[in-house]
Amino acid sequence: MKRKIEGALLSWKKSPARKPLVLNGARQVGKTYSILKFAKAEYGNHAHIDFSAQKDIAALFAADITPDALVPQLRARLKTRLEPAETLLFFDEIQTCPRALTSLKYFCEQAPHWHIIAAGSLLGVALGREEYSYPVGKVDTAALHPMDFEEYLWARGEETLSQLIREAFDENRALGLHDRALRLMRDYWFCGGMPEVVRATSSQAAPAAEIRRLQGAIVEGFLADMTKYASPLDTAKLLNVWHGVPEQLAKKNHKFQYATIASSARAHQYEAPVNWLKAAGLVSLCHRITDALSPLGAFREQGFFKLYLLDTGILTGLYGAEQSDLEPSADKGSRFRGGIAENYVMQQLTAKGIDPFYWGTASKSEVDFVFGSKSGDIIPLEVKSGKNVTAKSLESYRNAYSPKYVIRCSTKNFGFENGIRSVPLYAASCIE
Repeated sequence: MKRKIEGALLSWKKSPARKPLVLNGARQVGKTYSILKFAKAEYGNHAHIDFSAQKDIAALFAADITPDALVPQLRARLKTRLEPAETLLFFDEIQTCPRALTSLKYFCEQAPHWHIIAAGSLLGVALGREEYSYPVGKVDTAALHPMDFEEYLWARGEETLSQLIREAFDENRALGLHDRALRLMRDYWFCGGMPEVVRATSSQAAPAAEIRRLQGAIVEGFLADMTKYASPLDTAKLLNVWHGVPEQLAKKNHKFQYATIASSARAHQYEAPVNWLKAAGLVSLCHRITDALSPLGAFREQGFFKLYLLDTGILTGLYGAEQSDLEPSADKGSRFRGGIAENYVMQQLTAKGIDPFYWGTASKSEVDFVFGSKSGDIIPLEVKSGKNVTAKSLESYRNAYSPKYVIRCSTKNFGFENGIRSVPLYAASCIE
């Protein structure tokens, strides 16, 4: 399956200022697959070192970790020809070998001609431990997330539709295949972007029960990590936060409230578990800002935030949602679908490297997302799960800040009217 990270990896390889690359991402998002695919396509040889499985190789990093000492030992252990010009060294599950992470500093300083990529699914969590010495300034970094909707379309053999969506977005004109794109988007809400699940749906049209089984197994892996890498007391709090996210998104107010977890829960008790889940890549945080002015970060309110799960398919799976539950209707489920749509848009923005905020006031006006564009403009983005696009909060924002334009994501087709740019939900991955 084609991933956008492939272009980033190729740019890294060709960069004259290349340093060892650290690729972050949650478990099961496709880091190993993407790196090995890249290695086979771009290098004559590669050495895949999995520190979690190959403990004897990890032992080589216990002593001298300079390139002159390590490379001969790796050649002997791997029994392969390692040459800088043609070999990619791939350090997998590097969070299990702190000294291997530190060694990247010396490769950068003493042997920059080597091409090295390191990956770890819980690297963000592991780096909080004292034994890790992160090579600050000596590595490049990148992040891999679950597949966004555009990558999902590629995997489903819908490359032409994907291109048409992007052209309609760029030219701001209606898409003739609007209904088909919406139907595939709802399939994505059910399936999500975890590569193993997407592969099952694209290759053999897996039934709904199989999709939910695969998602359940992935969640079990997440929960096992919480148990393995946190203390029993912290594990209980991590689980409380994890299970609290779907519950909060199903409410009218999507702001994360500690009372949702337990009536006695307090912010100071759960700040660390929230940060743990974020560092593990399992949730995204969206903080509230008091003013939509540049720089947005200067107006962040630390105690007010929304949490979203890394993958919308995982979210609908935790709800036990059927495909029919995701279809538009005027019943009370519209509030539930509103949380799904918001999580979906956050997933697309996160995959693009956009770190949005949300805007709110004491009068309860609220705009779902606010972010800075490449041109330096502050862009508000409102999300609607259906065609009912009335938004008093958006008007309050416009009256307060007079933005150049606003974006409204809904099930309506592309258009621009009265300063509101209508972007269909299926094109959220096109937003820059």
